[in-house]
Amino acid sequence: MHGGTVAVVGGSIAGCAAALAAHRGGAAEVTVYERAAGHLADRGAGLAVHNDRYAELASAGYLDTGIPWLQLWRRRWYTRDGALPLGRPVGELPFPFRTYNWGPLWHGLRARMPETAVFRGDSPVRTVETSPDGAVVHLEDGSAHHADLVIGADGYRSVVRGAAFPDVGPAYAGYLAWRGAFPAERLAALGPDPDGVWPVEDCVFAVFPGGHAVIYRIPDGTGGHRANWVLYAVPPPGTALGLDSPTSLPPGTLSEALHACFAQVTGELLPPYWGGLLQLTRPEELFIQPMYDFTAPHYAAGRLLLAGDAATVARPHTGSGAVKALQDVTVLETAIATASTWSEVSAAYGAARGPVGVSMMELGRRLGEALVLRTPDWRTADQARLDALWAGAGAAAFGGRVLQRERGSGGQPSARGTVR
Repeated sequence: MHGGTVAVVGGSIAGCAAALAAHRGGAAEVTVYERAAGHLADRGAGLAVHNDRYAELASAGYLDTGIPWLQLWRRRWYTRDGALPLGRPVGELPFPFRTYNWGPLWHGLRARMPETAVFRGDSPVRTVETSPDGAVVHLEDGSAHHADLVIGADGYRSVVRGAAFPDVGPAYAGYLAWRGAFPAERLAALGPDPDGVWPVEDCVFAVFPGGHAVIYRIPDGTGGHRANWVLYAVPPPGTALGLDSPTSLPPGTLSEALHACFAQVTGELLPPYWGGLLQLTRPEELFIQPMYDFTAPHYAAGRLLLAGDAATVARPHTGSGAVKALQDVTVLETAIATASTWSEVSAAYGAARGPVGVSMMELGRRLGEALVLRTPDWRTADQARLDALWAGAGAAAFGGRVLQRERGSGGQPSARGTVR
């Protein structure tokens, strides 16, 4: 499949990586259509990549040590216990993850795109339709662009998925994720020696009845650190109106009721130190991601392919969102490089990645049940109970499934996203 044109809808992490995959696979022309007009690298939220998955993706050429990262090693669990500042330690689990800042990670992938690829910002796609010899991308400005293959990397509200599977969409899971990130210098407000209280290599799980907070540091891209956190909780009735359909609340748009819910959880349910840490986030910095999950019935429909959240949304509890997107495009690269027709590309890619998407969505649901919707009695929980909870959720794939790389029939590398 050397030659041909590929259109990528969506220019975030999955989109930039998909463009790189198409180029490496042999596409002659690659164009990325991104709806945002601004600089995506300005986003400052965090994400984490399991060390083993990093090694696979580095070997495939999608990540390297040039992108700023921090190494974490352990996950310490705390629950509120009277006035104990940190709370009562529940237990500890391994956490061999690298943490990243979304912006520098995006910038690193954007820089990998070949000079021949065209990145069109401020180019929202209205719809996509298939044609006898490919597909046509229709932009909001009225223009139409033909491609041999269209890759939908446009997130959980994907236009491409809507064209391929119009009846498939994300389902609301019944709870929200408040998120924030701020310069680590603010931690001084909590007391002296914040690195001693909260070592840089630690991820913290602060748990309470009906939810938990995940807290870890990420690089700021300029040599410093940011405190990054996610708080999962079920909002009071009536405070999440309108969030049962796919949407999000960016910074500065939260209602008074959602701010009040955040204040109540951080002030009354979390241990004082960790609740105080979250409260260092300024109101205008808070944003919300409602929890949704779904997977498309197929990752490919003719000349339309889906990658990342456009194909499967697994709740962030899995620790694998960016990993799955990068694994998707790694498999796509091999499919394009080794297939003889575009139909073979679609068949090989869909067969490899569809089962992985289903398995990660199911893991996200199990962890959501265990850590938010049906939490244990944390007052009496200990290391043994924590180990049993984690094993009971089937969390062996936490951080992402293994990406097996095998040899194709012609002796070429073949990446297969098999479930293990």
